[in-house]
Amino acid sequence: MRRNLGQCGRGGIATVEFALAAPLLLLLLAGVLNCAMIFRYATTAAEAARCGAQYGSQSVTNSLDTAGMQAAALTSAPGMTGLTAAASRYCQCSGGSTVSCGGSCANGKMLIYVQVTTRVTAPTVFSYAGFTLSGATAFTASMRAQ
Repeated sequence: MRRNLGQCGRGGIATVEFALAAPLLLLLLAGVLNCAMIFRYATTAAEAARCGAQYGSQSVTNSLDTAGMQAAALTSAPGMTGLTAAASRYCQCSGGSTVSCGGSCANGKMLIYVQVTTRVTAPTVFSYAGFTLSGATAFTASMRAQ
């Protein structure tokens, strides 16, 4: 029986090609997983800042409740470890100039605003030598109180 010598080593070539391509594919997969994790944490932090600002903007009384705004932000992101929130209140005249909230505006109505800033650091699934990825994100949401 005669064998074709050209077909002899073909089975091993696929194994060698897979062995060369697999590390590159796994590296790409790790990068996608890290980006997806950071994106998830970032969108959750942005939504938490918006929820806290929304709570504070419901009324002038709520705009004074910075602890309530922080709590609203933190409870809107259950299971998000490491999320912090800071809330504040500031006032402006209708022309856009900043004024003390205890003061008054000479020409127009004083507008009350609330601002909530959330910060979180997303954990990375994989670390890469020579390439640092912190995953730290911060978002600020501002709304006018009713």
